[in-house]
Amino acid sequence: MSQEQRHQKRMQKKKEVIDQKIAAAQEARGVLLVNTGTGKGKSSAAFGLVARALGHGLKVAVVQFIKGRSDTGEEAFFRAQPGVSWQVCGAGFTWESQDEGRDKAAAEAAWEIVRRHLEDPAIGLVLLDEFTYALKYRWLEIEPVLAAFAARPAQQHLVVTGRGAPPELIALADTVTEMTLVKHAFAAGIAAMPGMEW
Repeated sequence: MSQEQRHQKRMQKKKEVIDQKIAAAQEARGVLLVNTGTGKGKSSAAFGLVARALGHGLKVAVVQFIKGRSDTGEEAFFRAQPGVSWQVCGAGFTWESQDEGRDKAAAEAAWEIVRRHLEDPAIGLVLLDEFTYALKYRWLEIEPVLAAFAARPAQQHLVVTGRGAPPELIALADTVTEMTLVKHAFAAGIAAMPGMEW
């Protein structure tokens, strides 16, 4: 048997397995996706999903926790798109704000916005950017948060980003991706660059 024939045989077997999995996936509902880990790209991947959702005509709500700047490339682009609600609710990174009370108050105010989005069946995708910190620092209680996530409209997708996703959130999620840091330009003294970092 030639190399080409062996390759074709392997791909035929692989196709059979994948086709069976596709046929078995019959449930159509909103997905809870978590992007976590120490690597770069958690929010960037989530913004890619925002673009994809908009491409399919879904309405999107983005609520940014922690991040306090409003001059990012993604915000400039997505705010100009119809069907996008965008709120920057953070007080800046915790090492910059250094005010736990202020950070907690900002998280609680943002959560009220999020709750309204999670109750709105017209919104097809909700993105909670850097949300895991609100749970990690206990600015929000995890039980009511997870209950609200579980009770959202059946077809609504929810994306949560941030380091250190708690085990309870991971257990509830349908898809979890852990971004692993292998190498980062900042460690080599390269400044954060527009279009790459914000």
